[in-house]
Amino acid sequence: MLTEAQRAQVVRSLLESHRTKKQGERPSQMFPEIEIADSYAISSAVAQERVKAGARIIGHKIGLTSKAMQASSKIDEPDYGYLFDDLLLNDGAKVKFENFCVPRVEPELTFILKEPLKGPGIGLIDVLRATEYVVPSIEIIDARVTEPRKIFDTVADNGAAAGIVLGGRPVRPEDVDLRWAGAIFYRNSEIEETGLAAGVLGHPAMAIAWLANKLAPFDITLQPGDLMLSGSFTRPVWAVKGDTLHADFGPLGSVSVQFV
Repeated sequence: MLTEAQRAQVVRSLLESHRTKKQGERPSQMFPEIEIADSYAISSAVAQERVKAGARIIGHKIGLTSKAMQASSKIDEPDYGYLFDDLLLNDGAKVKFENFCVPRVEPELTFILKEPLKGPGIGLIDVLRATEYVVPSIEIIDARVTEPRKIFDTVADNGAAAGIVLGGRPVRPEDVDLRWAGAIFYRNSEIEETGLAAGVLGHPAMAIAWLANKLAPFDITLQPGDLMLSGSFTRPVWAVKGDTLHADFGPLGSVSVQFV
């Protein structure tokens, strides 16, 4: 377990990476004795600093929920982070490549809640009952720390959250079998990845249940109106300046983002 001074040092390093868009030293390299509780405390402290600077928390992201993402990150458990209002982008948004360290993109489904969710004991049906809409999305992830990252580093870095693009056709959860919601993911005109949402813990709603139960010991409730990114069901795709990333969700429509 780290001291408060050590945690504060990591927070300063991460905030500096946010400011400069240059990767900083990994927390696990700075302090090999770091524990997962330290990482979540660091992530929360960075979030508090961002809120003080004017950002507003609008929900959470759940990451590493599929075998594809766990394999790509060499991590074997999900994680979560915060979503801020300044990360929210419209479909077709053009974003400056220089605003990121090493951006990658992933197709995901975003759950928008209409009722509160609080664990323990939250299951699939509870999440579906509490969800108003599910929206096709692209998440931009951006590691603010160097490789090779460990779970401690990813968690401390807010799950590498860097942007969320909403698009497509929002659907009510009872109107579609979300397990079979799939995406063809293009970079420019080439298909880079394909996948089904069942790759996320068997059903993407299970990622939301995992988060509600994970937050239960901290007396945290997921609130109506919160946006919940359920995690990618493909490997991440690297983006370079000039790239357009396009996720075709079939009957649910499509969503895209361009790096300029």
